[in-house]
Amino acid sequence: MAEKEMIQKNIEEFSRLQDYMIEDGEEAKAYKTMLRRYLDLCAIL
Repeated sequence: MAEKEMIQKNIEEFSRLQDYMIEDGEEAKAYKTMLRRYLDLCAIL
């Protein structure tokens, strides 16, 4: 996978994850998992 494609894929995943986190809120069971992935993506981007 080219670097440009990888960056685009990560940005799209980051955006979707933000939407899920906002929609579900901190009380969601999966929030901690989503937050961990969110922080991983922040570090990548």
